[in-house]
Amino acid sequence: MKIDIGISDAHREKIAHGLGKLLADSYTLYLTTHNFHWNVTGPQFNTLHTMFEVHYNELALAVDEIAERIRALGHPAPGTYAAFSKLKSIDEVDGVPEANEMTRLLVLGHEAVVRTARSVFPDAEEANDQASLDLLTRRIEVHEKTAWMLRSMLA
Repeated sequence: MKIDIGISDAHREKIAHGLGKLLADSYTLYLTTHNFHWNVTGPQFNTLHTMFEVHYNELALAVDEIAERIRALGHPAPGTYAAFSKLKSIDEVDGVPEANEMTRLLVLGHEAVVRTARSVFPDAEEANDQASLDLLTRRIEVHEKTAWMLRSMLA
């Protein structure tokens, strides 16, 4: 059935593609954060273990919301590691870094997600797509705050 939500097919496609990149970055950050939750050690273990759990749970909800927005725009959401690897801007982490390096890498990951979200704004603004703009704004706010909190752990 044809989609008639006041956003052209071309705009919906561009926005969905940008949101696909956001989904790939968010999922990669989710996986990295979960990995660090499982493997963190050291004097800050309890603090970081608990903080990372809060973060990956938030990301688990976020990836669902992003994927559902892509679907509402009429496009399939990427959902495989192969698809994510083509779309993501965040590198996966090999091995198990020490706790401060985990924290530093997560700061970089959250900042990358913010940049990816910002990159979708022009297309969503041009299309007058308030729902996508709202989603992007909320994601930026969460990731900027999380990056700040993680940076504070490194001070």
